[in-house]
Amino acid sequence: MFKIGCHLSSAGGYMAMGQTAVSIGANVFQFFTRNPRGGAAKPVSPDDAAAFMEYARAHGIGPILAHAPYTLNAAGAEPRVRAFAEATMADDLKRLEYTPGALYNFHPGSHTGQGADAGIAHIVSMLDRILRPGISTTVLLETMAGKGSETGRDFGELRRIIDGVECGGVLGVCLDTCHVWDAGYDIAGGLDGVLETFDREVGLDRLKAVHLNDSLNALGARKDRHACIGKGKIGLDALARVVNHPLLRDLPFYLETPNDLDGYRAEIALLKSLREEARN
Repeated sequence: MFKIGCHLSSAGGYMAMGQTAVSIGANVFQFFTRNPRGGAAKPVSPDDAAAFMEYARAHGIGPILAHAPYTLNAAGAEPRVRAFAEATMADDLKRLEYTPGALYNFHPGSHTGQGADAGIAHIVSMLDRILRPGISTTVLLETMAGKGSETGRDFGELRRIIDGVECGGVLGVCLDTCHVWDAGYDIAGGLDGVLETFDREVGLDRLKAVHLNDSLNALGARKDRHACIGKGKIGLDALARVVNHPLLRDLPFYLETPNDLDGYRAEIALLKSLREEARN
């Protein structure tokens, strides 16, 4: 089954997101665990979560992907910034136990001038204090575009984080097509080679989700500016190859394109048609 969806507002709770997803033809969705620019989180309603889980089973929805706020920076130089990241992630993972089987995606963060080694060490240290065997959520490191002092600008940095964490078995990777393109991985002209590199440096068994986005930037620009599907420098043909690639096609795809619900509905329908064309 083609798992395709988009980013939805979590304001109305889990059930509202599930119903919205179905209404636009989606069977997965992503949401922010809290304000993406802030720290406060609304309480989880156990009744809403339980009702959603039943609804999700009935409608074939999942896995849902919870996205950490952008303000979470586990690699930062300031102790208070890292303390916020740790408290936020620990709280998010506790809340996600209401929806077993979810994915939790976070940006590794920016080392803010300390250097990649120091940033990676901070991330590993935080994850070692938070992660425990048996949690029901898979925690995903997102591939980054490499702007500024971002950590995770290449596959090797992600592998170093995973290898350094004692409970690394609960870690995976979310591949963002805009980010890897902006980081210099040519998914338009050499998708097979990019996946071979990923497998060699991280392992395809760690790849659990795809953020499907076009990019406004040229290859290797290291800027991170998302575009609608087929409206950027990656292009529709290349993104069609992504959703149909035998090593990727069974993963869940989450659109993060600059769209409203009608735009997402149209992109989901387009991508479904591209899967049908490939099958025929």
